[in-house]
Amino acid sequence: MWARYCAAGRRLHQLSHSRIHSPPSFNQHSWRWRSSPANERALQYKVGDHIQGFTINQVTAVPELFLTAVKLNHDKTGAEYLHVAREDSNNLFSVQFRTTPMDSTGVPHILEHTVLCGSQKYPVRDPFFKMLNRSLSTFMNAFTASDYTLYPFSTQNPKDFQNLLSVYLDAVFFPCLRSLDFWQEGWRLEHENPRDPQTSLTFKGVVFNEMKGAFTDNERVFSQHLQNHVLPDHTYGVVSGGHPLKIPDLSWEQLKQFHALHYHPSNARFFTYGSFPLEQHLKQIHEEALIKFQKIEPNTGVPPQQLWDKPRECHVTCGTDSFAADPKKQTMVSVSYLLADITDNFETFTLNLLSSLLVGGPNSPFYKALIESGLGTDFSPDVGFNGSTREAYFSVGLQGIAEENIATVKRIIARTIDEVIKDGFEEERIEALLHKIEIQMKHQSTSFGLALTSYIASCWNHEGDPVDLLKFADKTARFRECLKEDPHFLQKKVKQDFKDNPHQLTLSMSPDEAFYAKQATLEAAKLKEKVEALSEEEKKQTYEKGLELMDLQSKPQDTSCLPALKVSDIEPRITFTELETSLTAEDVPVQYCAQPTNGVLYFRAVSSLNTLPEELRPYVPLFCSVITKMGCGALSYREQAQEIDLKTGGLSVSPHITADDSHLDVYEQGVLFSSLCLDRNLPDMMHLWTEIFNTPRFEDEEHFKVLVKMTAQELSNGIPDSGHLYASIRASRTLTPAGELQEMFDGLEQVKLMKRIAEMPDIRPVLRKLPRIRKHLLNSDNLRCSVNATPQQIPQAARAVEKFIKAITRSKKERKTVRPYVIEKPSDPKAAAGVGAPGSAQITRKLITDPTFKPCQMKTHFLLPFPVNYIGECVRTVPFTDADHASLRILARLMTAKFLHTEIREKGGAYGGGAKLSHNGIFTFYSYRDPNSVATLAAFEKAVEWARAGKFTQQDIDEAKLAVFSAVDAPVAPSNKGLNQFLHGISDEMKQRHREHLFAVSKDHLTDAASKYLAAGRSTRGLSVLGPENADTAKDPTWVIR
Repeated sequence: MWARYCAAGRRLHQLSHSRIHSPPSFNQHSWRWRSSPANERALQYKVGDHIQGFTINQVTAVPELFLTAVKLNHDKTGAEYLHVAREDSNNLFSVQFRTTPMDSTGVPHILEHTVLCGSQKYPVRDPFFKMLNRSLSTFMNAFTASDYTLYPFSTQNPKDFQNLLSVYLDAVFFPCLRSLDFWQEGWRLEHENPRDPQTSLTFKGVVFNEMKGAFTDNERVFSQHLQNHVLPDHTYGVVSGGHPLKIPDLSWEQLKQFHALHYHPSNARFFTYGSFPLEQHLKQIHEEALIKFQKIEPNTGVPPQQLWDKPRECHVTCGTDSFAADPKKQTMVSVSYLLADITDNFETFTLNLLSSLLVGGPNSPFYKALIESGLGTDFSPDVGFNGSTREAYFSVGLQGIAEENIATVKRIIARTIDEVIKDGFEEERIEALLHKIEIQMKHQSTSFGLALTSYIASCWNHEGDPVDLLKFADKTARFRECLKEDPHFLQKKVKQDFKDNPHQLTLSMSPDEAFYAKQATLEAAKLKEKVEALSEEEKKQTYEKGLELMDLQSKPQDTSCLPALKVSDIEPRITFTELETSLTAEDVPVQYCAQPTNGVLYFRAVSSLNTLPEELRPYVPLFCSVITKMGCGALSYREQAQEIDLKTGGLSVSPHITADDSHLDVYEQGVLFSSLCLDRNLPDMMHLWTEIFNTPRFEDEEHFKVLVKMTAQELSNGIPDSGHLYASIRASRTLTPAGELQEMFDGLEQVKLMKRIAEMPDIRPVLRKLPRIRKHLLNSDNLRCSVNATPQQIPQAARAVEKFIKAITRSKKERKTVRPYVIEKPSDPKAAAGVGAPGSAQITRKLITDPTFKPCQMKTHFLLPFPVNYIGECVRTVPFTDADHASLRILARLMTAKFLHTEIREKGGAYGGGAKLSHNGIFTFYSYRDPNSVATLAAFEKAVEWARAGKFTQQDIDEAKLAVFSAVDAPVAPSNKGLNQFLHGISDEMKQRHREHLFAVSKDHLTDAASKYLAAGRSTRGLSVLGPENADTAKDPTWVIR
């Protein structure tokens, strides 16, 4: 996967996305270094100890993250190793290699794909994908960044850990790297119909198509150009993922040479995390891999970028955005500054904070100067601090501007920097930022190990100290000290790093209507060049190799060499979560879940949409996105943003549509309110919610315009990355009553609506709808709440929630529901049967249905200027509590692993594809970045016939069960315990019954389910394609072309 992955872990303020958690407050007196068995074991190691071929060179306790870090080196190869001991059952392994390509053929990316296609010990085709079904892993993937390649996995099962470690080690150090694997994953010349040598030759390959798709994402294209031009001298001047026009220049020989140099233990960094003992990991890594190597000098280091003596400018072009609010305003521009070496951890920490102060939220100087100027729609891509390259850089600018405003934006940026140097930052904003770090540290996540490995990857990759990087408390104390010693500390930084920095790049990018046509012409010329270079003998070999590849892809494989868990390794029963529900004085039910939340309290509430008039429904997502950003009570929107940052970990509001567990045509429609805070700030957080419910402010038309433009831009930018989701939402639109609402709230309908609103010369008619929506939503009439907190916090939380509910308005007269068919459903089935505990309260959800609803088939092709397709085909099946739901869930996994992966990805060349069953009973076939459309729809049909014919073994079924249970048993954070019950009405008893249904699924169940629900004509289905013009859909009258 190429995602300039380091972006996910590079920013300190982004740790909340990966949710690094669990330090105590940065107030020295509140520290409690709670030791644990994992930490105690690690603290017993001594520097200089020799263990399993490794030598320990550092043992460090990091109390703010409740972990102990052990740094080692492998004696024979010099491989670096970091073990993070922490009492966490979700253990993680990763190995990363510094991969520094010097061209844009995508060699590290294609290598990342190809090493996972079979190895010496596991010579089966694609052991990586096969292990997804032989394991209970909680995460398995691989990532190519600009200058490293990372292979992580995580699991809670010790045997599984050893199995996966064996497969990963063999894959990276001893891969087969067969030429046919390179052909399949990288690029190849192949006849359009591989069985007919008279059809023309064309380019195929998984990475080739993935990168064609990636280059339709204008934000990503801009970010790629930015890195290439601000750091042009070495590896950052090329596209590590591969440029579609350069990928066909890579040879199989070059791939093997790149592996030999870069995938060596002397160029490797191993990372393990969690509660499993270190010695076992070291023994296995040493014996299965490292003992077979000698030390080398890999010479893969990245030299410092030569600094410029004057600023540079660069202009590039991209494809047009068919969803842009204003077609004349599609230009992006940014000014970027090269900063310090990322191995200077305190400097990086400081620049990260400085970046947040400059661009974070409506109180930041660049938000005021750029976003509120009205010139553009949102910040330019990659805004803020980027620490994913050896030298960091800061970037700021605007997107959605007219090309003639480029110079104006540059002037505003220069002026804003001067103002910051003169005026500095308010102390309250700095405190709000430090509070944010504190809450992010305390928030507990289930993917902490993955967050850590991605966070340290870039720094460690360039010989930085990954352990020092984790000492947030030290850095925060030092940061405060610097501010105390010199109140102008940050202003001097801005002057030095921005104003007086000659290494700055102005990058602008404008759309060219002929961009994709030009790319297609260049690709055709490249193809012509490659084909003309072939001799008659080579053409014959190309045809024969195409047939050989097809035969290889179709041949059944013996996977018995791969390690596997058994179904008997799965726990038969789940652990039930204790929940308590009580009614407030206003009869509002509140669910309490006592959990070890580390001093953080999580509050949620759901309010019903049942009384909302039909004409206001399309505007609910917009209402949700602005309601916490417009100001409330006596607070302006700027003061509100400041208060949210100072007192909470964020307030969020989102539409909530959830299907009933036992009826496809029954659903709940509402809005979900969520927030978290440190226990000391609970009264302040609940006061903020009270003000938002009682006195939200809707009068600031200019600020509303800004928020609308940003929302419209974000939605439009998200399509290339989420096209398969948009296709699936559209395909399921006419299958259930909730489908229409889902499309309205989350589908392309919402993208188009936001585009229309952003284009309006007068936005007041839309603004006037918000107070009307508020009357139906922001009251206690149809509200329920939930709190997750430590047992000690629950009494205080109960008082605060009671006070909030008493303070918010209640309608004087009962409003009628717009859709008359309301079904009242208690959350606890026992209570419904009259066997609830005496005096215990329960949550009754008001669900709606439409007895006149009839599902119907619809086929829609959205024409988009992309060179690849995103496809969704949805089938209406059965609800969650039906025993067949379990069969269909396992069938989806079985079809994906044993049929669709081969047909859509390996043979078809799409980046992804498969089948899944959603909680709402919609069975979805999908493909992602797919060069085909009709062929993929035919593959979906063939998959059903394959399943009906029972062309799978008991071993295949067991593997599908393992894959499904790895999702069912994925770890749940303390903050999210009890949420299935609260949001969806799914109790632990229902989950246990579903679990038993999953265990009981047999081959007959699977073939019956395929025939009963998925066979043509048995169930209503919908189809949707997002992508380029297509002769097949154009001439077929059953397709609606949009």
